[in-house]
Amino acid sequence: MLSYPLIILVGLIGGAAVGFQAPIAGSMGQRVGGIGSSFIVHLSGALFSLVFLVLRRGENISNWSQLPWYMLISGIFGVILYQCVSLVLPRLGGTLMVTLIIIGQLLVNVTIDHFGWLGVPVHPLSLSRVLGILILLAGGYLIAR
Repeated sequence: MLSYPLIILVGLIGGAAVGFQAPIAGSMGQRVGGIGSSFIVHLSGALFSLVFLVLRRGENISNWSQLPWYMLISGIFGVILYQCVSLVLPRLGGTLMVTLIIIGQLLVNVTIDHFGWLGVPVHPLSLSRVLGILILLAGGYLIAR
């Protein structure tokens, strides 16, 4: 099992990947259009995933038919995200775009955590979480000014 600091590092690496991907996708969207950019990003991601899937001997891909319907269409959210990046980045800049995405993501995930939707463990809304949300919203406001 991974240690907590290593898990934190992996999370930061994921954030850095998004930090690089967003301006690249936004710039690409300006050149080939939002849907074209989304297609290129998802195609390259699918090919990269395929390489890893082959290297990992297919993992449990044969169980795909047992997945709930909403898992099978989750790629829609990636397309929505890329349309947002393509629209928001050139108008508001990368920092505010990422801030807005993080705020939206946080609000949805706090709700999902609170109710335990989509199979995630329940983490009820608490005073510290509400304060964290308010601080993040205040930060978003300050970044937008």
